[in-house]
Amino acid sequence: MNTAAVREQIHQAQLYESRTGQLQQRLEQQLPHLHPLIQLPVQDAKGTLARFVSAYIDQVPELLEAAHAVAREAGIESQIKPVLKIAEAYFLQPPSVVGSHTGLDCLLDEAYLAHRLVEEVNDLYIRHFQQPLIPVDTTVANLIAHQLIGETFANQLDEVVHHSVDEMLDDESFAVESVEAYRETLRSPQTGEAWKRWPCLSRQLSVELDLHQTSH
Repeated sequence: MNTAAVREQIHQAQLYESRTGQLQQRLEQQLPHLHPLIQLPVQDAKGTLARFVSAYIDQVPELLEAAHAVAREAGIESQIKPVLKIAEAYFLQPPSVVGSHTGLDCLLDEAYLAHRLVEEVNDLYIRHFQQPLIPVDTTVANLIAHQLIGETFANQLDEVVHHSVDEMLDDESFAVESVEAYRETLRSPQTGEAWKRWPCLSRQLSVELDLHQTSH
């Protein structure tokens, strides 16, 4: 895994944002058109949304490292690592559908691909282990990012993710003895403690989905 290169790209994008304010401008234009389900603090809506996008992007390298470490412990590194390398490649060699990737504004697309890929792998883990590969709940964060990217383009990115997972993982990937041994470790209290460091990203940053509100 070359997460150092991903971190450096994110750092350069942060510097670019500090010079240009490109992401802030995009968010300012999007605020009036956000889906009514997305709830933001009234007093600092744009700032909260900008912090959310920045944290969503920042979290990718750590997310990939954690997923890699857990897959190694489970004895299925050979099955999971190629999938995580795809998520890494979304940053380092983005697919043609993404286009330019200068600045945080553009890295949101790559971050969405990486987060959604881990979400799909998590879903596979839940099927086989009754709990996720890593217990970070990015569902709400991904739905918010989906809205910010835009329905049509985000759906295209989802297709890229589904294709990647279908190509790399299937039920046979989990049909190995090491998986059974790993299943036992998931029941230990130490595993539960380790998972507590992954809070819900959106809730942590005061961005929520109001699922009781109907859209107009």
